[in-house]
Amino acid sequence: MSDPLIPRTPSAYDYPLLIKNLLFCPVVDNPDQEIVYRDLYRGTYRGLRERVRRLASVLTGLGVKPGDTVAVMDWDSHRYLELFFAVPMIGAVLHTINVRLSPEQILYTIDHAEDDLLLVNSEFLPILEQIRGRLDAVQGYVLLTDEAKAPETAIPFLGEYEALLAAAAPEFEFPDFDENTRATTFYTTGTTGMPKGVYFSHRQLVLHSFGVMTALSTAVGHGTFRRTDVYMPITPMFHVHAWGMPYVASMLGVKQVYPGRYVPDQLLELIEREKVTFSHCVPTILHMLLKHPHAERIDLSGWKVIIGGAAMSRTLCLEALRRGIDVFTGYGMSETCPILSLSHLTPEMLELSPEEQATIRCKTGQALPLVDLRVAGGELRELPRDGVSSGEIVVRAPWLTQGYLKDHKASERLWDGGYLHTGDVAVRDGLGYVRITDRTKDVIKVAGEWVSSLELEDIFAHHPAVAEVAVIGQPDEKWGERPLALVVAKPGEAGRVTEKELVHHVREYADKGVVSKQVVLARVRLVEAIDKTSVGKTNKVALREKYL
Repeated sequence: MSDPLIPRTPSAYDYPLLIKNLLFCPVVDNPDQEIVYRDLYRGTYRGLRERVRRLASVLTGLGVKPGDTVAVMDWDSHRYLELFFAVPMIGAVLHTINVRLSPEQILYTIDHAEDDLLLVNSEFLPILEQIRGRLDAVQGYVLLTDEAKAPETAIPFLGEYEALLAAAAPEFEFPDFDENTRATTFYTTGTTGMPKGVYFSHRQLVLHSFGVMTALSTAVGHGTFRRTDVYMPITPMFHVHAWGMPYVASMLGVKQVYPGRYVPDQLLELIEREKVTFSHCVPTILHMLLKHPHAERIDLSGWKVIIGGAAMSRTLCLEALRRGIDVFTGYGMSETCPILSLSHLTPEMLELSPEEQATIRCKTGQALPLVDLRVAGGELRELPRDGVSSGEIVVRAPWLTQGYLKDHKASERLWDGGYLHTGDVAVRDGLGYVRITDRTKDVIKVAGEWVSSLELEDIFAHHPAVAEVAVIGQPDEKWGERPLALVVAKPGEAGRVTEKELVHHVREYADKGVVSKQVVLARVRLVEAIDKTSVGKTNKVALREKYL
């Protein structure tokens, strides 16, 4: 029996879900609203639409065809926003290069993605000059710069971005094509070996934008994102499209502020000057901003911040709440476009004490509309929503990458059984709130009992002398594994706090029955710094190599 498809009138328009419709058919049309880049550019949505058309004229004039790949190396800027739209809208693929990778990794991603055209900020010319002789596919280069004077370089640029836009035709007719056309590619470094390429279609990016917008705009009492907000990303635009939020912001017509390089005093200045109300970042960035000397003189109340990329500690959450920041968790990964869930509170939860709220705000949260998220046990069976039963988070949603670029084996592992495997271990309560307890590869088995490294990290973070902590498993002949806590002390505490004192701190929690008795086997090592990945996450792969 065939599916009862709807009859189609030959002249009816088949509306494809294309990125161009996020810009030209927005939820809110606000042409005079501002788009700001540091103190260097102040434009409008009307100007954005014209500049996107001009950029499309430039790209096609340089020979970019549908299916070609255009790569970008830039800080967060209005230029990047324009490329978010123009490149996929002409049917090409946007490759957002992670500029924090090593030169060899950047070379690998450019070659692996088969980039045809590369737009590069002048700050990254030393990297490009180092690897250009080994780039096989790139046919041309365009310069991005904030400086009036062109840099001295041997790279034969096809032109400078602003000059090319100024000379380009201000009109461009963007074609319709299949909504399943690939729109973006970028590379994730969350695994060992070389980075893996993930990719998303127009349809996936449009549906992700609407799913996120629905969740944020229908929240009650806090964590909302609406037309009256002022948006500034503090998650790089090269990383999962800045969590997809620039597309949502453009649909809503909100004021957008792009900070360039993440310099703490500059970020705080922009928050104050431009009256930023909505951002997203990893915990280390928020911690850095709150501890900056300028932060105390700036009113941060009313600033809404999604924390993702790593677990938010209760200590950081409480400090943010004390400053009046509406902070809550967002969950996802590079492979999921990325947002899968948000830890919004109900109106009743907002009446709780800050300490009780922090417990909820630090959870992984509730799944977004259209996200089939399961905490699964054997054979992908969904476990009881009892807040205790622990399993892996597996998901289905319209916006998940369909595989890793040119890596069939890893793609099959990712999608084993027809669900995308996140590698995160979690529990879920009766209200649907998910709480990640660890990564599948980061849980520590002590004397046959599982110990959560995240839970142990949170306990250490409560000690007043601790600035940062990461816990990894250490092989042990007697116990199988023992937790090893790598601790960075706060300034002025490095010479005072001792490893013995920190172990005693953990024992107190075990004695009270808050955590398993197995945590008393934890060892502590005071270190000067904790290794991070290129996007600011704790790099436990590097930590294991260094300390084990």
